[in-house]
Amino acid sequence: MTQQDAQAGADTPRMIAVSSGKGGVGKSTVTANVAVALAQTGLRVGIVDADIYGPSIPGMLGIASDGPPPVSPDGKVIPSEAFGVKVISMAMLSNDDKPAILRGPMVTKYLQMFVRQVDWGQLDLLLLDLPPGTGDIQLTLAQAFPLSGAVVVSTPQDVSLKIARRGLRMMEQVNVPILGVIENMSGFTCPSCNTVTHIFHQGGGERIAEELGIAFLGRVPLDPAVVDTGDAGTPLVAAAPDSQAAAAYRDVAASLIRDAAQVGGIGIPFAWTLTEGTGKPAPAAAQPGGAPDRLVALDYGDTGLLLNWSDGLEQRLGPRDLRLACPCAQCREEMTGKALLIPDTVPLDIGITRIWSVGNYALGLAFTDGHASGIFTFESLREMTGAELEDV
Repeated sequence: MTQQDAQAGADTPRMIAVSSGKGGVGKSTVTANVAVALAQTGLRVGIVDADIYGPSIPGMLGIASDGPPPVSPDGKVIPSEAFGVKVISMAMLSNDDKPAILRGPMVTKYLQMFVRQVDWGQLDLLLLDLPPGTGDIQLTLAQAFPLSGAVVVSTPQDVSLKIARRGLRMMEQVNVPILGVIENMSGFTCPSCNTVTHIFHQGGGERIAEELGIAFLGRVPLDPAVVDTGDAGTPLVAAAPDSQAAAAYRDVAASLIRDAAQVGGIGIPFAWTLTEGTGKPAPAAAQPGGAPDRLVALDYGDTGLLLNWSDGLEQRLGPRDLRLACPCAQCREEMTGKALLIPDTVPLDIGITRIWSVGNYALGLAFTDGHASGIFTFESLREMTGAELEDV
């Protein structure tokens, strides 16, 4: 990990993923309108259009692609901006009719670039508009960056809700907090008689939220103006702020502001280079009722690595104990878990030189002996108690 990566990690804002189990539920439309609604409250907001193969955010915000985006003097891409929202998208790097024919490693490279190598400036929130499904892009982002939370967009119909449930479970498995469910296309109000017709059934999003014990962020009604304004490049919350759908978007934005603040734990990517004193994450508040295994603070000193967790657990783990517990393939047999590292080869005075985040579930550690390939999951770190503490 380079010094540039470390600085990038230190400057990255809190990130919220907007996902859906299937396509066609209006996820990108929701993302664009909620982002503008957030910006209207005074927050500094950005969007990463993470749908590499089918980018649509620039068109919805009226951002034209006039060639490659400019680059800052320090080599970072300068994002476009519209309606107070900064945006980076694959659509800005290619012509409208040019397909992105990319294999997995290149997709990962672009996603990393969109977050780490863009001159975002100071942001409060960065929304990640994910492609539908639970595939490589979703997993890459969840493992590469500690997400402050995820929002799932669904229509009320049963088939959409069943697939949305899979998306929720996928985020839970990689320890991403679920901020809630948004029910899009929730009923159509006749402009002539004001009769509400529930084309895709009614109340499904609220039911699935209740079943899974997560927040229901609100319903966005069907409104032809959503399509018209999106095609025109002006989000509904800006073009028709008095409409029912615009009010629904603002309600969702208000819920996100509240719920993201209540997640607790360190929710930003970081890369702390101890030797240079750069990239250390600021402590976060532990929220009542939050997940117990959220890391809220860490430090490193003469007594070793200090970890504070959201349930009040405090740990002091010695660097030599951590080095001996390294789970990488060089230090431990992958199938049996048997230790391959010979303890006598680990210096008694070994130290830690770098600490970085790995998604929402692990820390990466680099040691003074040059070893830096071990990924320490939060679960394994929390299990290191007793003898490890006595050796510090």
